[in-house]
Amino acid sequence: MTFSLPNSVDFAGIHNAALIDHFAAGIGQKAFILTPSYPFMFIGQIVSLIDNHVELLVETTHFAQLENRTWIINVQNIEVFYIEFPGEPCIPELNDMV
Repeated sequence: MTFSLPNSVDFAGIHNAALIDHFAAGIGQKAFILTPSYPFMFIGQIVSLIDNHVELLVETTHFAQLENRTWIINVQNIEVFYIEFPGEPCIPELNDMV
């Protein structure tokens, strides 16, 4: 069985809107984000959304010099993410692994 979809469906737009909605629900929560470009990994609190960008107060990244700063990350550049919602598993502290 095959399904035909209208040519006007914007799957990328639907995907981006869902990501933005999910990050909007996570404002004030801690997030873990991986991107394909430098500095690759961010852990911090979601401060706000600016259009399709996440404003993140970064607590941890690969380099201490880049921590404790606000980063603006385009949702289209996010490869993997996890938002720590109440009652869900917590993002571990990296120093807990030592």
